[in-house]
Amino acid sequence: MEIQNKAMLITYADSLGKNLKDVHQVLKEDLGDAIGGVHLLPFFPSTGDRGFAPADYTRVDAAFGGWKDVETLGEEYYLMFDFMINHISRESVMYQDFKKNHDDSKYKDFFIRWEKFWAKAGENRPTQADVDLIYKRKDKAPTQEITFDDGTTENLWNTFGEEQIDIDVNSAIAKEFIKTTLEDMVKHGANLIRLDAFAYAVKKVDTNDFFVEPEIWDTLNEVREILTPLKAEILPEIHEHYSIPKKINDHGYFTYDFALPMTTLYTLYSGKTNQLAKWLKMSPMKQFTTLDTHDGIGVVDARDILTDDEIDYASEQLYKVGANVKKTYSSASYNNLDIYQINSTYYSALGNDDAAYLLSRVFQVFAPGIPQIYYVGLLAGENDIALLESTKEGRNINRHYYTREEVKSEVKRPVVANLLKLLSWRNESPAFDLAGSITVDTPTDTTIVVTRQDENGQNKAVLTADAANKTFEIVENGQTVMSSDDLTQN
Repeated sequence: MEIQNKAMLITYADSLGKNLKDVHQVLKEDLGDAIGGVHLLPFFPSTGDRGFAPADYTRVDAAFGGWKDVETLGEEYYLMFDFMINHISRESVMYQDFKKNHDDSKYKDFFIRWEKFWAKAGENRPTQADVDLIYKRKDKAPTQEITFDDGTTENLWNTFGEEQIDIDVNSAIAKEFIKTTLEDMVKHGANLIRLDAFAYAVKKVDTNDFFVEPEIWDTLNEVREILTPLKAEILPEIHEHYSIPKKINDHGYFTYDFALPMTTLYTLYSGKTNQLAKWLKMSPMKQFTTLDTHDGIGVVDARDILTDDEIDYASEQLYKVGANVKKTYSSASYNNLDIYQINSTYYSALGNDDAAYLLSRVFQVFAPGIPQIYYVGLLAGENDIALLESTKEGRNINRHYYTREEVKSEVKRPVVANLLKLLSWRNESPAFDLAGSITVDTPTDTTIVVTRQDENGQNKAVLTADAANKTFEIVENGQTVMSSDDLTQN
C-alpha cells in the first residue's frame, strides 16, 4: 500500500493490548476511520531501549506475534518500520561472530573499531580535543571495550546505550546488510522506513561526527537507491535545529516536524499566536507532523523559531503548568539520554486540560504535512508515574501499557472522542491536499486564522482560533465541522 495523506498512529506492538493482533483489533474496533497508517515501533528481537537495540531484523519478537500479523496490518494501513542504521545489538550475529573469530570473522569490518579509526588519522590520536569535538550522548568518549574469545581486547564506537554498538556504514559488509534488511522490510509490508539516529551514522576525523556533510548525503542516497525501485520512502529521524531537516527536505525526502510540539506549547501557555503563525508559514508540505513521540518533548528543535527567552519560558511553564512533571524526570537520575528533551505526555504538559489539548491537535491537523499521533496522545494519556518510578526510566512516563479494556474506556472520554472525530474528518477532507496551499493570518495577538486549500482551489478548510481562550471553530466549504463548544456539549 502506498503512503496515504491520512493520520499515522505511532505505537509499540504491546502498548495497545498485548500484541500485534490486539493492535489490529484496537484499530478496527475502537479507532475507526481516525487512522490511516501505523508506525510500528521496533518489533524485532531486541536487547534494550524498548526495541531500539535490535538483535535480529529477520524475525518478529515472538511475544508480539509473527510476520503474518504485520503483513495483515499492512493490507489495511500504510506501515512504517524502524531501521537503526547507526547501530545493532551486542547479541546480533555480527557482534557475536566478530567476538568469537576476531580478525577471521566476516564481520571484522562491520563495526567501527576505535583504535583503527584513529590510527588512520596519525599518531597519538585521538587527543582530548578530538574527543571533545564529538557530538556525544555521554559524558565520556563514545566507546565500549570488546573482549574477544582469544583474550585480546579493543574498543568499538558506541554512541548510545551499552547494547547499541555502532555500525561502519561505509564498509562493504555493512552495505550488504543494509540492502538485504531494507529489501526484507519492504517485502513484509513497509511503505516507509524511519532511519533512526541516522545523523550519527557517518564518522569522520576532525568533525563532530554528527550530520557530516557531504558524506551523510552519500549514505542517504544509497538507501534511497535501494528503496525507490521498491516504491518505499525514507523518513530520516533527527532532533536538531530546523535548518537541518530543511536541508533534508530540500533533497526530496520526507522529514519530521519536531519544532511544532514546543512551538505549540509556547502558544498555548502564552496565548500569543505570532510564533506559531511564523512556523506554519515556513513549514514544508512533505513532512510528518508530531506533538508527541516515544521520546521526550524536544526543546532544541524549536530554536530560532522561538527566541531563547521564549524557549526558557515554555520549558519553565511546562514544569509549572504540567501535571506531575518534574525536572528530575528528564535528568541523568532517570536515565535521560537527551538533555534537550522533557519527559511528559503532551496531555499532561498542558495540565490535563481538555480544551487546551484538543486545540493543540487542531493546530497539528492544520499544519502542513501528515499528522502522526503517538498512542498515548491519541488517548489523551496522563503521565504514568507508577511506570516511571518502577523502571527509573524517564521516558517511560509517556509509555503507558494500555489493556484492551482501558482502550475501550478511554475512547469514550469527550476529549478523545472529539480527537478521533477530528482525525477522521482530516483524513477525508480534500482541503488538506499536500499539493495545495496554506495561508496564515493573526488578526490579533491571541488569534490565528489558518486556511488550507486543495491544488485546484475547489475545497477550503478554515480554522479560526483564540490561543488565550482555547476556543476554535473549523469551517469547511461554508459548513461548520467542529468547534470548541463540542467539547463542552459531550
